[in-house]
Amino acid sequence: MASRILSRARPLALAQTCFRLVQTRQRRPLSLSLVCRSSAKHTFPASSTVSSCCHKTTPPPTPSLTSLAFWKSPPTWRRAGVNTLRCLVGCSVGDFAVLWYLQTHHADWGMWPTIMGLAMASGLTTSVLLETVLLRVGRDGLSWGLAARTAVGMSFISMLTMELAENAVDYWLTSGGQAAGYTFGEPLFWAAAGVSMVAGFLAPLPYNYMRLRRYGKACH
Repeated sequence: MASRILSRARPLALAQTCFRLVQTRQRRPLSLSLVCRSSAKHTFPASSTVSSCCHKTTPPPTPSLTSLAFWKSPPTWRRAGVNTLRCLVGCSVGDFAVLWYLQTHHADWGMWPTIMGLAMASGLTTSVLLETVLLRVGRDGLSWGLAARTAVGMSFISMLTMELAENAVDYWLTSGGQAAGYTFGEPLFWAAAGVSMVAGFLAPLPYNYMRLRRYGKACH
């Protein structure tokens, strides 16, 4: 009879001990120092689950370049558009300035390859200079030397494509500019400049999108 009473009392005492332990832990929350696979140390309250620390979200793989899904990222298109617009401003300033000057004062040099070649070189130069200034005074805050090296190291394929598209469309619309009688004050000069800038923007845009989507790199 006594042994039966003892056998019943032991589980009861154990349950009471566990209940007290739970009460103590509720009064004083424990902290667990857990080290996840990333080797970063995190501290979580006792109510947290271990899986919340060591759970690692794997980003979805980038779709294939030939798939339609690859080209359906609105945020990437917006960023590529901003980068291309900055490149367009830098290229167009130098390009059209030299183009106008040479067509006005040195038309005898001939549009191709002299005037167009110099205009393209000027456009590339002003684009690099503009990007150097933006990298220096913008949020990147790079030193002048590093900003210049970074600007020069950016995608010249994109800038060359832009320059070629601009000058080819302008040459075609004006039939050679000054040679056809279209001067800086002519409405057709500015109309051709506007159309050529649109062409210069659209030509490298898919390439800039591809670089951003696939490699995380931008022209500017």
